[in-house]
Amino acid sequence: LAEKLNGNEVIAFFGGLGMGKTAFTRGICKGLDFGDGVQSPTFSLVNQYDAKYTVYHFDMYRINTYDDLYSTGFFDYLDTGVLIIEWSENIENALPDDYIRIEISQGESENQRIIDIEGIEL
Repeated sequence: LAEKLNGNEVIAFFGGLGMGKTAFTRGICKGLDFGDGVQSPTFSLVNQYDAKYTVYHFDMYRINTYDDLYSTGFFDYLDTGVLIIEWSENIENALPDDYIRIEISQGESENQRIIDIEGIEL
């Protein structure tokens, strides 16, 4: 996935707690030549990683209203780098039309995941 990015995408993760959204984000950042240090932005709301492209890693878990979203500065980040958004369920109506949707769900076993990606040719 990282190889297909051009630096201005919005990647929206959908999936419950513990599905691997942050782990997937680590993989994307590794593919963009960012080393270690990718952590869930649960308390900071957004983390910035300087990689091949600037990556802004959002956590929208606590975002419940448009005012909440606006206060994060989310709209100011659009078209400034790769935006990776966890808990996109909470802001789905505010996502741009051309976002990349990644839905992660539980597989048959505890550690198995089903990953569905839409919005980009892989």
